[in-house]
Amino acid sequence: MVPLLLVLLLVLLLFGAGFAVKILWWVAIAVLILWLIGFAARPKGGSGRWYRW
Repeated sequence: MVPLLLVLLLVLLLFGAGFAVKILWWVAIAVLILWLIGFAARPKGGSGRWYRW
């Protein structure tokens, strides 16, 4: 019984980690797209940085 529970726990952990990694990839892609849009749409005058930090 214990090995079966350990295997099920391992499957749940791997499934949860895979789901979290997939969500993190989508977040990273969204941030990259926003950064590229901000880089392309930066103002011509001033320092050229569109962010404040």
